Amino acid sequence: MLYYVLICICLVLTGIAGLQMSYMLYLDRLDRERKERLKILERRCRRLTNRLEAAERQLEEQELLLSSVYEPDEEDDGSWADVIEDP
Repeated sequence: MLYYVLICICLVLTGIAGLQMSYMLYLDRLDRERKERLKILERRCRRLTNRLEAAERQLEEQELLLSSVYEPDEEDDGSWADVIEDP
């Protein structure tokens, strides 16, 4: 009878060890997938940062071009007010 109890205990311990091993393999796979996802996100972040910097540079160039071509006069504001008031 003692042998049956010992065999049962050994099988239970083997089952527990197998369960722990499969859980560790699962956690290892999750870790690898998260690291891979993090690398993808870092690459995407760098790409988006570069695109943002390029867009900001382009916007600054456009603002400089607009400011050099179009110089608003304060006299124009008054003339528009006169045109609007003349019915």
